[in-house]
Amino acid sequence: MKIQKAAVIGAGVMGAAIAAQLANAGIPVTLLDIVLPDNPDRNFLAKSGVERALKARPAAFMDASRASLIQVGNLEDDLKKLKDADWIIEAIIEKLDAKRDLWAKVEQVAKKTAIISSNSSGIPMHLQIEGRSEDFQRRFVGAHFFNPPRYLHLLEVIPTPKTDPAIVKTFSEFAETTLGKGIVVANDVPGFVANRIGVYGIVRAMDHMQRAGLTPAQVDQLTGPALGRASSATFRTADLSGLDIIYHVSNDLGKATPDDEDFTLTPAFRTLVEDKKWLGDKTGSGFYKKTKDEKGKTKILNLNLDTFEYEDQGKVKVAAVDAVKGRPLAERVKALYGAEGKEGEFLRGVMNDGFWYAAKMAGNVSNRLQDIDNALKWGFGWEQGPFETMDTLGVQSVIANLEAEGRTLPPLLAAMKASGRDAFYQGGEIVTPEGQPTPYQAPYFILTDLKKDATKIVKKRAGASVIDLGDGVLLAEWHAKMNALGEDQLRTVQDAHKLVQDLGYHGLVIGNQGENFSAGANLPLILSQAQADEWDELDDMIKQFQQVTTSLRFSPHPTVAAPFGLTLGGGAEFTLHADHVVASAELYMGLVEVGVGLIPGGGGTKEMLLRFTDQQQPSQRVGATLLPAVQRAFELIGTAKVSTSALEARNLGFLRDTDTVAMNKNHILEDAKRQVLALAPGYVQPTPRQDIPVMGDAAIGAIKSALHGMHQGGYITDYDLVVSEQLAKVLSGGTGNNRTAKVSEQHLLDLEREAFLTLLGKKGTQQRIEHMLKTGKPLRN
Repeated sequence: MKIQKAAVIGAGVMGAAIAAQLANAGIPVTLLDIVLPDNPDRNFLAKSGVERALKARPAAFMDASRASLIQVGNLEDDLKKLKDADWIIEAIIEKLDAKRDLWAKVEQVAKKTAIISSNSSGIPMHLQIEGRSEDFQRRFVGAHFFNPPRYLHLLEVIPTPKTDPAIVKTFSEFAETTLGKGIVVANDVPGFVANRIGVYGIVRAMDHMQRAGLTPAQVDQLTGPALGRASSATFRTADLSGLDIIYHVSNDLGKATPDDEDFTLTPAFRTLVEDKKWLGDKTGSGFYKKTKDEKGKTKILNLNLDTFEYEDQGKVKVAAVDAVKGRPLAERVKALYGAEGKEGEFLRGVMNDGFWYAAKMAGNVSNRLQDIDNALKWGFGWEQGPFETMDTLGVQSVIANLEAEGRTLPPLLAAMKASGRDAFYQGGEIVTPEGQPTPYQAPYFILTDLKKDATKIVKKRAGASVIDLGDGVLLAEWHAKMNALGEDQLRTVQDAHKLVQDLGYHGLVIGNQGENFSAGANLPLILSQAQADEWDELDDMIKQFQQVTTSLRFSPHPTVAAPFGLTLGGGAEFTLHADHVVASAELYMGLVEVGVGLIPGGGGTKEMLLRFTDQQQPSQRVGATLLPAVQRAFELIGTAKVSTSALEARNLGFLRDTDTVAMNKNHILEDAKRQVLALAPGYVQPTPRQDIPVMGDAAIGAIKSALHGMHQGGYITDYDLVVSEQLAKVLSGGTGNNRTAKVSEQHLLDLEREAFLTLLGKKGTQQRIEHMLKTGKPLRN
């Protein structure tokens, strides 16, 4: 069973977004919807779905050209097109009768090997397929995406008792590898996993908030990043999801679950939905309301639940949150759980509700504790799931708190109390829903699981490590804040190269599994050295940086980079020099140094010029015909262009056609390791190029002429002009060269270093760096 073509039925927000994600993965997809009466365009709804996905922000498509993989149609004229689909998924209205009617029609035309799925968020899967043939029921499995499907990692796969296990395996592997999703196998129960526990948390948070006398804005401070959860926290998430959705889901869950699972909405929440019709972002008003001030600047107003008036409360400050800023997650969680006053009272109430309910749901919504943790992490943006959080606090301590509140322990916690075990995850084991230890199975090749085995760490520094990935491959892993590049990171790559050679490894991977691959150089260090006039030290540091980045290409063994997330500045320069790149599809890569008044100094300027000149025909690599390649590199670097996906990174030139794009970020290290092993047999060490054609003064003149026109027109600032002229000098190969000159890579690296230091010594650059460090935004001086 292979899924090579797909069909989506229902072109609403979710259906169109699912179709877009299939197209992102390179899967041709047919998108069908109903025919609107009195509309001459019978495919209007499907077309509108694609157009909406193209306009969506954040973008639903990784590259707008992928929309061409979607063929639109309607359910009256084009139902027969489903016969070509290997996977058919519906995302229609949440009504059981409508879904049953649809499946009766689909069964008549779908091929006998097609996998059939529903994206329903609440209607049990087994109820939808009553009356269908045994063969249809065997191939049916729930597939519940979270919105937006491109960005939220979670996909709940929900088999029914009739689903063939082979179908579950095939579909899960496809969704994980091809679509890039994090798979949680859920039981076919009301709410499945994430919504069952997540909506319970929102409902209980509303109740505890009013008991404690807090505001929605204060609660969002307490339940957001400070607690290791998404910045949208509780009530901003409710607004984004739609208060009507939460209203209906909580009511449905309240009817379908036991009395002790309290999904009762507060009177205030009911007033918002039933009387005010304030449903969150979709109506413009919910717990928050966006408005404009007199200058046209967006302002967020907060709802006063006593008066139901919106108020400008300014920047909300919460003492318990301020007290833990800058501390590691484990310390923050412990401090917040033990906080005093009404803030602590609220947090303990909400967290204890969550702990109790997650333990009660173990074995009910899913048969593995890690699936519950992963569902909350991947579906709601938590850093830790409920069981991981209890491990942080100490399970026995949590149990004591629950008993002090007079709660009856769920069987899982009762078993933990009896065993005295203080952690669910411990020593490579995790407990089952019955409280019995069992070997832990990671969902992917995940670096954090390697760290549990200290023997895998070959060499460690404070900000980076060398790790044995097995099969003769080493990993140079950075683990500093934002993976900013400094001494530890550079020396670790050097350590890794030496270890590969000394110990006979096959090759090296550069990667990690932090939040981002690397946000670039250590700006505070660079600025402090410049302001202290430590120019010799800076010159040596940049030379070292260039030597390390270029070592990825000119070492006697293969190196493969595995970038993801923010891959900026120096992070991009490391990536550019690898023999091969395995990039996460969500790659935000760019040479952004001009934003702080610099140019790329680690070989990035050289590399883009080299790539773009090599892409020209041999006859164009001389004289004025070189100018388009120079201009392309100048525009890319001079505008600090950042890709919005790996597909765009390839279009921009940051990735080569031969580089690999992986839809699932958690697969890139394993894929990179395989690439090293594929390159290693017969690998020949490359030598630096000596034949790079440059235009010299002719290119400098052409670029300067364009720059001065832009400056006079007000398109660039005075200091933009200064930075751009230094960039032009490097891309032209330096002054004095003629139109037929050829230079070495080292020549361009020397020019880079000279320009970098020249700009760093200027007041305008230092002002830009200071402003970026202070505000996080570029200064246009």
